Amino acid sequence: MAWSFWKKKSEAVEVPKAKVEKLPKPHSIPESVGRFLVVNLGKDPNWVWQLKSVVRPQAEKNHYDIRVFDEGQASLKGLDVRDYTTFDEYPDLVLFEGWYDKKTHIAKIEDKLGPTEKAA
Repeated sequence: MAWSFWKKKSEAVEVPKAKVEKLPKPHSIPESVGRFLVVNLGKDPNWVWQLKSVVRPQAEKNHYDIRVFDEGQASLKGLDVRDYTTFDEYPDLVLFEGWYDKKTHIAKIEDKLGPTEKAA
């Protein structure tokens, strides 16, 4: 009988999992983004301030990618919006997309709705 209790058994080597970036949940739109939508794109302020947004940090500090959506439209389609990546599969629900700087309050937003006609 070979006693070798002093030898350490080889353990399976654990490979560290890739670091998963946790993104913020949906919130109301930031002030600089709302102001851009109302002033630069001419959207109705009452409608704009009811919209929600999801953000993703960029490599540069205080810069964020943003997607603006209507929470009601998302729930009608049965979509549970968790974070920014949710809209990778549902790009038709994104109303506005772009980026903004949290510190300087500069925003560059693209209108995904297309031009809207104003009532006569």
